[in-house]
Amino acid sequence: MGDRSHSPISCSRRKFLKTAFAGTAIMAGLRVDGTWGEEEGDLPKLPPVRVYYVFAGRTGNAYLTRPAEEIPKFRAFFGELEKKLKTVHGTVRFVGGDQIPPADATSIAGKLKEEADALLIIHLSGHGGDAPVLTKLVDVGLPTIVFSQPFSGHGWMYFPIWRKEKRRVVLVPSSDWADLERAIGLLRAPAWMKRTKILAVGAPHGTAAACSREKVKEKLGAELVVIQNKRIYDCMATIHQKDAEAEAEDYWIRPAKGIVEPRRNEIIESAKMFLAVKRIMAQERAQAICSIYCMGDPRGCLTFSKLNDMGYVGGCEGDIDSTLTMLIFSYAFGVPGFISDPVIDVSKNAMIHFHCTSATKMDGPKGERLPFVIRSQADTGAGVSLEVEHRVGQPVTCAKLIDLEVMLAVSGKIIGTSKNPLACRTQFTQTVPDARRLFLRWGEDVIHGDVMTLLHRVVFYGDYMKPLQDLADLMGFRLIEEGSGPL
Repeated sequence: MGDRSHSPISCSRRKFLKTAFAGTAIMAGLRVDGTWGEEEGDLPKLPPVRVYYVFAGRTGNAYLTRPAEEIPKFRAFFGELEKKLKTVHGTVRFVGGDQIPPADATSIAGKLKEEADALLIIHLSGHGGDAPVLTKLVDVGLPTIVFSQPFSGHGWMYFPIWRKEKRRVVLVPSSDWADLERAIGLLRAPAWMKRTKILAVGAPHGTAAACSREKVKEKLGAELVVIQNKRIYDCMATIHQKDAEAEAEDYWIRPAKGIVEPRRNEIIESAKMFLAVKRIMAQERAQAICSIYCMGDPRGCLTFSKLNDMGYVGGCEGDIDSTLTMLIFSYAFGVPGFISDPVIDVSKNAMIHFHCTSATKMDGPKGERLPFVIRSQADTGAGVSLEVEHRVGQPVTCAKLIDLEVMLAVSGKIIGTSKNPLACRTQFTQTVPDARRLFLRWGEDVIHGDVMTLLHRVVFYGDYMKPLQDLADLMGFRLIEEGSGPL
């Protein structure tokens, strides 16, 4: 993903690597005995998110008491959710199922940290005395959802105090179980972030807290590891030429609407980089990568685009804040992000997004690919990048996690695409509530740093402003609608 002093060479298959090029293989991250391991398999999966569910209160036909037949209905509902919430990373597993009473809250609290990643409390009935009992469970500190349907007693009045006290609790007072389903999906983000490994090629770039491996571990539980750019080129030297050619043809050349500037061999080199990066991520068991060398030779545009298509994360320019944002959205909502260099247009009450790489499956790994043209990078006229045709009319959310503490976000919809020669290859325009206010309030006084850190935002298909409020409660960050503060 940067300049190099040697060109990649093609090599033979496994048997040859086991002997003649054992040294090169070791530099590329293969086993000492020269055999091939996980790097040739799938990218790493994450373990199921264990959600310990508890029924709080008695059942029956009494006043403000949920009927007994709801409990087996809930159990069946959770069984279906395990299938429905399955993603490329894994799924959710429901464990527990105790009912309080007769089960004892103290004994359940004692085993929660060992047996669960998150807690779900289903409020069936009760009054003011429920809160002190259930607080024993909330105090364990797991991300928690409390589902309270109407006519489940009056205890719900006491539950908001947990949120005011900054407990990681989402309260769902609703008669619609679809609201519960959406909230449960959010539990994947805090649980999977604790099991996530991020590779930063060269060094992470962004806000101070996000660049600190210690603070990332403390706040999100994720592991941030720096690797050298040379490792990617060493690994590229072990990629067979025919494999790179097949990758380039199958995923890029044949599906493209057109190819303008790049030559075929340049696209093949970009495909070779993807195969090398994928192999290294498999070796490291990593879910994300970002690189400060992404505008080298070859560029990382196609590599990051396909990783994002697959449900993993590739972040350009080493942008660790955007990388973390994309991981959170991928886990919570199942969609990839588009890192953007935005500009504001008050005449259209809009924000224009542009960059030289984009996922082509913006609806998620199972979605259809957007039309794309293979281009050079706009600002240099060299390398291989993408001009992706984004969907007009699509609701979107533009967001970025800042210093691990604040999520800036603003929603709208795509009202047009463009091919302005003054900007990067992929361009589209998003409506915003107030473009002038967004321009004047850019960053909302919470983001500081260089041009990239101040400028970059990430755009996702879908309007997530409401669920982001709940996600903020679960993960302990503050949500600010960008462009909504006082002038």
